[in-house]
Amino acid sequence: MPVSKEILDEIALSPAEYQMIVDRLDREPNPVELGMFGALWSEHCGYKHSRPLLGMLPSTSARTLSQAGAENAGAIDIGDGLAVVFKVESHNHPSAVEPLQGAATGVGGIVRDILAMGARPIALLNSLRFGPPEQPANRRLLRGVVDGIGWYGNCIGVPDVAGEIYFDESYSQNPLVNAMCVGIAPVKDLASAAANTPGDVLLLVGAGTGRDGIHGASGLASRTFEEEQELRPTVQVGNPFLEKVLIEACLEALGTGKVRALQDLGAAGLTSAAVESVARGERGFALDINQVHRREEGMTGYEVMLSESQERMLLVAAPEHVQDVSAVFEKWDVPCRAVGVVTEERVARVTEGSDSLAAAPVPHLADAPRYRLTGSPSPDDAARQHLQLSDVPLPTDAELGDAGEVLLRLLASPNVASKRHVYRQYDHQVQTNTVVPPGAGDAAVLRVKGTGKAIAVAIDGNGRQCFLDPYQGAQRVVAEVTRNLSCVGAEPLALTDCLNFGNPERPDIYYQLEGCISGMADACRELGLPVVSGNVSLYNESQGAAIFPTPIVGGLGLLEDARKHCGAGFPAGGLAVVLLGAGELSAGSHDLAGSEYLSVVHGLIRGRPQIDLSLERRVQELCRRLIADGIARSAHDCSDGGFAVALAESCVLGDTRVGGSGPVGFTASAEFTASIPGRWDAALFGEAASRILVSVDPANLAATLSAAEETGVPACPVGETGGERLSFGPLLDVAVADLADSWYGGLSDAWK
Repeated sequence: MPVSKEILDEIALSPAEYQMIVDRLDREPNPVELGMFGALWSEHCGYKHSRPLLGMLPSTSARTLSQAGAENAGAIDIGDGLAVVFKVESHNHPSAVEPLQGAATGVGGIVRDILAMGARPIALLNSLRFGPPEQPANRRLLRGVVDGIGWYGNCIGVPDVAGEIYFDESYSQNPLVNAMCVGIAPVKDLASAAANTPGDVLLLVGAGTGRDGIHGASGLASRTFEEEQELRPTVQVGNPFLEKVLIEACLEALGTGKVRALQDLGAAGLTSAAVESVARGERGFALDINQVHRREEGMTGYEVMLSESQERMLLVAAPEHVQDVSAVFEKWDVPCRAVGVVTEERVARVTEGSDSLAAAPVPHLADAPRYRLTGSPSPDDAARQHLQLSDVPLPTDAELGDAGEVLLRLLASPNVASKRHVYRQYDHQVQTNTVVPPGAGDAAVLRVKGTGKAIAVAIDGNGRQCFLDPYQGAQRVVAEVTRNLSCVGAEPLALTDCLNFGNPERPDIYYQLEGCISGMADACRELGLPVVSGNVSLYNESQGAAIFPTPIVGGLGLLEDARKHCGAGFPAGGLAVVLLGAGELSAGSHDLAGSEYLSVVHGLIRGRPQIDLSLERRVQELCRRLIADGIARSAHDCSDGGFAVALAESCVLGDTRVGGSGPVGFTASAEFTASIPGRWDAALFGEAASRILVSVDPANLAATLSAAEETGVPACPVGETGGERLSFGPLLDVAVADLADSWYGGLSDAWK
């Protein structure tokens, strides 16, 4: 073989794949061609191990305007001639190497995916995972990532409105940085990335091309971390101020009607942008790298084609419109260069003046091999899933603390604690669309200007539960994100996902990947939701240790009337509180499966999580009905930390209006308190799915219970809001001020 193993390792190609390239070309590839194949056949671009599984996910509905995988993001019709465009994507490996720039350029990249659909970006979300924050290295990553997200998003003027952060040892060397962006556009103005007209001109706009990010897709995102690898040069460098004007220039250029197609330069840079655009249009291209504007001297053709320099877009325009399109970018002082043309012949031709650098068939470049493997569970899975209450000592005063002490401890856990320290660093009000901001509700709510509508967006994941049972855990993730949308009153419309896993070539990891996708697919079908866009991030492991399987799901919901929304806090005293989804608190071992209580108090990750998707659907429908009818005054789902933590959070959040009363206490009824099982730890802190706490005026309590009975949803009155304490009689009685101190202070040490 004329190419060394070291070179193949650098571009993440196997010897068998190299031979496949030789067979397809019927010759040896030259260096530029090999680099292009390596990038496009990488896991990041080619989805070699995941694409055969992704077909399980439903991807269409009556509202979908895009075909999953065919464009840069998913588009959903929300009526009034408007479309919402959204997608989530990972920047895990770059953030592990350079947390600030890795996270910042992750934000920039997902924004350009939305821009490539012709939509104006209106909101950002993020889902983050780190190792325990008490470890200095993890604190450094946390701070760097948060700084990068805040810096880039604040500079480009797109509000960061929602997110989540979890901590576990499995992420210590492999942090996850998943960024989601939401945009809006008239349906008639949605753009395509398909270049399908021969003779059209390829226009490269934005930043000059440099050497940053070379091998980012193949060398960084398509192999595991090893200590001896020097990966720093593969991380891109961001310029949010250029991105801001690039957004405005591209939208203005699209508004002229003279841009046929638009594609961002992300992973694999110019190679990916050009090949993917013409592949979608079943064409080819001829590109001269001498026309590519650069910010570094002496760059080779290989470097130009593989650079992942940020803030760049590829536009396609008819020859007669090039001058008009270029004039728009000149107005915004954004470089715009004609670098090539679309060809009838389906070949990617790259030249440097008169010298040929590459001539490879586009179908071969764009068609990465696909591997359908056979997964098998880890030998430890069965033991981990076995859990009995007898394995879990009931806390006592002398041992693990009483119910109140456990509640305070859980509220201070980094996984449960308020993320106020983080989201206060983000601007969530810019563009003046935000109705329900971070921390006020289970999802963010954004008004749709020019209409009476609002959209809701949320993002969620639970690697611990997916680790215990990939199928059930993934179903619970889908249920959780849609439940969050329902808790603010929005009807879930569609999902996007980012699938974060270890090395798929390991049978146990492939088993996790397949199980999670299967679980998500079944949950989506039961809830009637398509997955319209997404990303897969594999090889998240180092020294043989993989992260928890972590499918992250972003959700989009719609409120026809923006005024009819709910927050999570109890808005006043004197309200009745009802638990939807359960007629009483259960105390089975399955309630503790993968729970924060089991991890924090007992140091265990055990059990097998469960969910009844039919019940989940009915609970969400009832919650939305109560909000739409003006009955529910607040709604908050029971998730991490269980029933007692959800109740405490609703107390602490209280009346958040300007001039409002602030935190609001709660007293359980004597009847409800008497019904709490002897295993109060499982009852109060178990994480059974499909439960929502709603507060209603006492006059509407009977109507609430009647609606629950009518829809087949178990429901249980639990008590009344008011006072300054959270009380379950002698079992639990804690001042709300102490709850607030624990919850708001849980992450404060990470910023000291």
